[in-house]
Amino acid sequence: MNIPFLGRRREEPRAQDAEGIGDLLADCDLLRSQALEEGVRLDDSAVSLERLDQMLPRWRGDEEILDWLGNDAGLYLGTVIVRTVPGAAWSIRPDGQPVVRLATGREFDVVASGHAWAADGAPELSQLYAEVAEA
Repeated sequence: MNIPFLGRRREEPRAQDAEGIGDLLADCDLLRSQALEEGVRLDDSAVSLERLDQMLPRWRGDEEILDWLGNDAGLYLGTVIVRTVPGAAWSIRPDGQPVVRLATGREFDVVASGHAWAADGAPELSQLYAEVAEA
């Protein structure tokens, strides 16, 4: 529907470039606050993924937080991969799902992995990172 007097939707300026998209996806506010409460500092390193794996899953009783935290965990995993694995980059699939694409062309649905981690604790984020970093 085109309603001219409403004007165009303002688009987030950072969404125009790959680095801007990466910055938007790296926010992960809920995960960062949960981690901080547990004394875990998220510094976009592989070590921080290991520390996340050690956190007590206090969120599992709350479906709303579980879903949001799973999303954040996947986006954080993707952020660590993109920032530390040479040639890795964010890609947005036609359905809008952010994935990480390696230099080889292989894609990883990190959000699905984050949801599995938040719900079950497995596979561990650090284990997923190790598998991707080896590829």
